[in-house]
Amino acid sequence: MTTVQRRGAAIIEARKLSSAMSAANAGVDHVRDWVNGTPEGQYVSMGVLSDGSYGIDEGLCYSFPCTCSGGDYTIVQGLDIDDFSREKMTLTRNELVEERDEALSES
Repeated sequence: MTTVQRRGAAIIEARKLSSAMSAANAGVDHVRDWVNGTPEGQYVSMGVLSDGSYGIDEGLCYSFPCTCSGGDYTIVQGLDIDDFSREKMTLTRNELVEERDEALSES
């Protein structure tokens, strides 16, 4: 987990590029997959609005495994989630809900 938490510094060290450049590349990859589609039998992680899949609140923007075709995406269903991954997913969900609620608060 430490590596994930320090990913910006790790990217700069490994690639000699800023984490902003990495984020920009991720955005380009996201749009490319969405527009051009994913290869048959493969999926990619995409930040999309939840439809309630994997127990994530409907309407919350969350990263899901997706396939893409014809400019549309579909959340991949039925992947096994082990206890470790479920715990991390729940922590992420809680952080996202807190950030959303804070951003939408009137104070």
